Amino acid sequence: MADTIKGGNHAALWSGRFKEGPDAQAVEFETSIYIDERMAFDDIKGSIAHAKMLGKQGIISDDEAKQIVSGLESIEKDLTSGQLQIDYSAEDIHSFIEATLTDRIGEAGKKVHTGRSRNDQIALDERLYLRRATMDLIASLKKLISVLTKIAEQHTDHIMPGFTHMQHAQPVTLAHHLCAWAWSLTRDVERLQDALKRTCISPIGSGALAGSGLPLDREYEAKLLGFDSITKNSLDSVSDRDYCIEFASIFSILQMHLSRFCEEVVLWSTSEFNFINLSEKWSTGSSIMPQKKNPDFAELIRGRTGKVYGDLISLLTMMKGLPLSYDRDMQEDKASLFEAYDTVSSCVQIFTYMIESAQWNLDVMENACKEGFLNATDVADYLVCKGMPFRTAHGVSASCVRLAIEKKCHLEDLTLDEFKQMSELFEEDIFATIEPKKCVNARKTSGGPAEEKVLEQIKALKEFCAK
Repeated sequence: MADTIKGGNHAALWSGRFKEGPDAQAVEFETSIYIDERMAFDDIKGSIAHAKMLGKQGIISDDEAKQIVSGLESIEKDLTSGQLQIDYSAEDIHSFIEATLTDRIGEAGKKVHTGRSRNDQIALDERLYLRRATMDLIASLKKLISVLTKIAEQHTDHIMPGFTHMQHAQPVTLAHHLCAWAWSLTRDVERLQDALKRTCISPIGSGALAGSGLPLDREYEAKLLGFDSITKNSLDSVSDRDYCIEFASIFSILQMHLSRFCEEVVLWSTSEFNFINLSEKWSTGSSIMPQKKNPDFAELIRGRTGKVYGDLISLLTMMKGLPLSYDRDMQEDKASLFEAYDTVSSCVQIFTYMIESAQWNLDVMENACKEGFLNATDVADYLVCKGMPFRTAHGVSASCVRLAIEKKCHLEDLTLDEFKQMSELFEEDIFATIEPKKCVNARKTSGGPAEEKVLEQIKALKEFCAK
C-alpha cells in the first residue's frame, strides 16, 4: 500500500499582510477545518468548475486550467481512497485543498482562487453540500414513509382507539393512524424539496462582497455546477445564510414530528397501553430492575429534539445583528447546521429500524375500543339520519352515556328499551350501527378511517414515494 500523503505547506491565505504569524492559541481558536472538512468534495467540485470558467474566459491559460482540474481530481481520488489525509493544521478546508493543489502542480495552483473570495466560496460549498445531503435525507424519509405504508397495508381492518386530549375519542384503525404519521413526513419531504429551489442558486463570482473586475462568467460556472440560476446581488450573496436557517427550521419541524411519534411509541409500550411490543434489538434494560424493557431509542429521539431546536436558535441568534456583508460570526453557521442535519438524519434511520421491527398487539387495541364510549358520536349520527337535529342528538347521546356510566356498562350493552327512554327514534339497528368496526367503516369521507379510504391513502403514499 502506498504511504499516506499529508497535505503540504498551509500558511494562511491572508498571511502576506502580516509581518508575524498569529499566536498558536489564536489559530486554534479560529480554525474551522474540523467542522468544514465534510465539504471537501464540494469544495473540489466548486474549484473544478471555477478553473474551467477561468480557462474559458481566458483569465488563465487552457493548459493552466487543465493542470488545476487534473490536480483537483487527483486530490479527490486520494481523499476517497484514504491515501491523502486532511492536515488539521490548515485554517479551513479551502486552505488545505488550495495548498495541496499548489504542492502538486506548482505555480498554476496559485491561480485557482483568481476572481473569488472565501466569502463566496464558502457560500457555494454550503449550497453544494446541502443539495447533496438533502437528497440523502429525502431518500431516508421516503424509506420511512414506505415502511409505515407497508405496515399500514397489513392493518386496514384492525381497529384501535383514536384520542383527543389523550382521552378515548372515536375508533380508527392502526392503518389510519400510521398513515397520519406518514402524511406529516410527506410535508417534510416537500419542504426540503422546496428549500432546495432557493438553495440551488450559485453565489460564486460575488467575491468578497463587490463582485470582480475580471471578466467572470457566473452563469457558465453555475451551469457547470448544475445550479438553476445565480444570485442577483453580490452583497446579499455573501451575507445570506437564509438557506442554513431555512433547512434548520425544516429539520426542527421534522424532528418535532419524530418526537411526537416517539411519544406515542413510549406510551403505547407501557403496561397500561400495551399496544406495541418493540423488538429487543431496539430496547434496553435496567441496571437494577431485571424485568425492565425500556423504549430508550424512542426516548432518545424525543430527547434530541431539543438539540435540533437549539441549533436553529443558534443560527437565528448568530445572524440577528450582523451588518452587510460578511462577518466572521458566520463561520459558526456550519457547526449548528451540520449538527442539526446529523441529528435528524440519524433519528430518521433509527426510527425506521425501530418501527419496522415492532410488533402490534392487535387484540389489545381492539379491546381498548370498548372503553371510553368511542361510539357515542355514532349514536348521535344515527339519530341525525333519523331526522333529529344534531345538537339535540348530541344531548340524547350524552344522556345514553350517563346511563351507561351509572350502570357501569358500555353503550352497546344498554337495552333497546333503555335507548327508547332517551328517544323513540331508536330501533333494533342501533346495535349494529355502533359496533366499533361498523363505526370506523361508516366514516367514508375523504381521508377518513374507513378501509376503502385508507387504501386510497396507502396508494397515494406509495405514489409519493415513487416520485
